[in-house]
Amino acid sequence: MGEKLFIGPRLRLLRQAKGWKLEACAAQLGLSASYLSQIEANQRPVTARVLIDVMRVFEVDAASLDAADDQRLIADLREATADAPVGGEAPALSEIKAAVANTPNLAKAYLDLHRAYRRLDERLKATEEAVSLDERGAASALLPYEEVRDFFHYKNNYIHSLDVAAEALAVEIGGGGERALEAYLADRLGVRVVRGDEPDLLRHWDAASRTVTIGAAHPEATRSFQLAYQIAALTLPDIVESELAAAGFRSDSAAKVCRTGLLNYAAGALVLPYERFREAARAARHDIERLALTFQTSLEQVFHRLSTLQRPGARGVPFYFVRLDRAGNITKRHSATRLQFARFGGACPLWNVHDAFARPDAWLVQLAQMPDAVRYVCIARGVVKPSGAYRQAERRYALGLGCEARYADQLVYADGLDLAGPSAPIGVSCRICERDDCSQRAFPPVDRAFEVFEDDRRWVPFSLRG
Repeated sequence: MGEKLFIGPRLRLLRQAKGWKLEACAAQLGLSASYLSQIEANQRPVTARVLIDVMRVFEVDAASLDAADDQRLIADLREATADAPVGGEAPALSEIKAAVANTPNLAKAYLDLHRAYRRLDERLKATEEAVSLDERGAASALLPYEEVRDFFHYKNNYIHSLDVAAEALAVEIGGGGERALEAYLADRLGVRVVRGDEPDLLRHWDAASRTVTIGAAHPEATRSFQLAYQIAALTLPDIVESELAAAGFRSDSAAKVCRTGLLNYAAGALVLPYERFREAARAARHDIERLALTFQTSLEQVFHRLSTLQRPGARGVPFYFVRLDRAGNITKRHSATRLQFARFGGACPLWNVHDAFARPDAWLVQLAQMPDAVRYVCIARGVVKPSGAYRQAERRYALGLGCEARYADQLVYADGLDLAGPSAPIGVSCRICERDDCSQRAFPPVDRAFEVFEDDRRWVPFSLRG
């Protein structure tokens, strides 16, 4: 174990779920009650022997005990407290970590309150805009997407029930290519597949005639994905509705958005079945182009699928995945790593994903370091989605994928990188970044005082204090 492993809050939750008192749990693990108390308080790391005993007693794997969820909660709570509508001094990072470690449910409740505040604030702005511009709902329409994004975020972007069911479907169909999917729709589900000429059409389902129309203007990978979506919609509705019921969304709009997201997830799991894809990714050292050719999918589908390989007992390399549009909006985001994205606002300008727009046909690789000193191998690639018509603008995106540098030997993209050399200093976003020597900083962090020197102008027009 290269790093010390602290599993206190998780171990306490496992013990409480069993209904065990501290002494009873200590006896099960062969520890003294005081020693177990120190582990639960994160005052002691777990040894390899204790970790094995915890896995045996509670029937969990080691990966499920790591701190990824805590890091996710810390990042979200730090951003939420920086965005708080009340005045006063923002809590220090050490206080936030203590809150997550000792009172995780309270931390989650604060995030729920913050989301409610954001929702009400956006609705107020939308109402004011409606009064002045007679355009109703423009801002509030975005809120369900934020709620659904958080749903997948805290599911670790892995939906076990759908993933396993889609994997079984892939075996039954015999492949994820367009012909195999179309044949399954026709022979097993009684669905007629036709091609449509509209340039913006991806898929249209007519339940009355049991006909699915697929946009002919799109690449085969896109057409196959849409056929897989239709198969999932017709064969896995019970699983999707069960996941929606468990999620408990506050609005019908969020539930509808999530239903589409879950079916998209199932489609991805169908064309890239879990075990076969995970083994192929490992054998190819995560060569994205090679995987796209092997499975007849798009680069973006491979990017996204790599970030979902978090099945308990069969996890892949923990990746982050992000997609940006040309305005810098983060349109897709997920992290199975300690690197967490800003839930609101843009991303760090020093991150190589922004450079992908200028070089859309190149693979960009960056060794980057976050303020917590964790280093990442960052892969970026620009993609252009054809419009299908002269008068329709192409859609351009930048895709980012990365993992901690300790997994570099499993990435073909890290060959030739000087892992011992200098790394690019990046952050989450300016509003919560701790760095005080960044020439690209757009504005001060919310929790730091700053000073402006009127007679001394530098790249950044202020200096941070404290």
